[in-house]
Amino acid sequence: MDQRGLGRTGVEVSRLILGCGNFGGVGSAPAFFGRGTSMADAFALMDAAWDAGITTFDTADAYGGGSSETFVGAWLATRSAAVRDGVVITTKTYNPMADGADRGLAPERIDRQIDSSLRRLGVERVALYVAHEFDPDVPPEVTQAAFDALVKAGKIGAAGASNFSDTQLDAALGSSVRHGHGRYEWVQNSFSLLDRGDTHGVLARCQADGLGYTPFSPLAGGWLTGKYRRGQAPPAGSRMTIRPEPYAPYHTDAVFDALEAMEALAVEHATTMAALAQAWVLAQPGVTAIVIGPNRVEQLQQALGALEALDAAGSTIPTAVLDDLSELFS
Repeated sequence: MDQRGLGRTGVEVSRLILGCGNFGGVGSAPAFFGRGTSMADAFALMDAAWDAGITTFDTADAYGGGSSETFVGAWLATRSAAVRDGVVITTKTYNPMADGADRGLAPERIDRQIDSSLRRLGVERVALYVAHEFDPDVPPEVTQAAFDALVKAGKIGAAGASNFSDTQLDAALGSSVRHGHGRYEWVQNSFSLLDRGDTHGVLARCQADGLGYTPFSPLAGGWLTGKYRRGQAPPAGSRMTIRPEPYAPYHTDAVFDALEAMEALAVEHATTMAALAQAWVLAQPGVTAIVIGPNRVEQLQQALGALEALDAAGSTIPTAVLDDLSELFS
């Protein structure tokens, strides 16, 4: 699988990044800790991802209340030294590890959280460490100084930002210049056909300043797979039955019109809606790689198909089709 340099980090990431947010929970939500992907299924996903050439695994301290990092660490412990050395781990901090626990990017918390992450992962260093949210209570220069100290201590390779608005990213980058700290070298935000808010803000800034961009949720919580149908109840166990609030704005006739037209395009080109959606994100200028969060190996295969379709000679997903998708969801 193609590897690409991530900003100025000196780290290469696979074009598909395995998102481990559902290992042992559903993201960072304490209400769902203990649910999500089991350890056995997580191992199967990591095996399949590695075998397919996916070298980059994305987790966070709060995913599953620590379960995600624990699963990744347990998998690494059973693999050869060559595999352990070849996996690029991204982990993150900001969110609370349990109901009522602290959160944020204060230096003392960052120091505590990286040490706990390294223990769960069973490693001495992670290549990539991410501020999982912007912390309005801690000046950017204070957080960035803490990340710089971790780089100097050999605990992380570089720092990035996730869930930052363009204003927050501007503040952080400006602070780096003023105070002489290492900057955030890449951004990881939500981005899809249904969520294009970064296009003229964060993504444009990343392109202008040479930052990497590794968006998550290219399928918009499953909406771009065709699983949600006009006038039908959502499938049992789907995100719209577990945590529907982030996706409520999509429940409109205009979105269903676009989805139905997208399904027709997928049939015409002998592919899936999921492959089209992921191929569209991968094809956008400035996108380094995408974070995919499959729950099953067959869902991973769909993402691999999207990448293969773009990379193959005589692509099975022509540029004109991707342009049509942009128009459908504009």
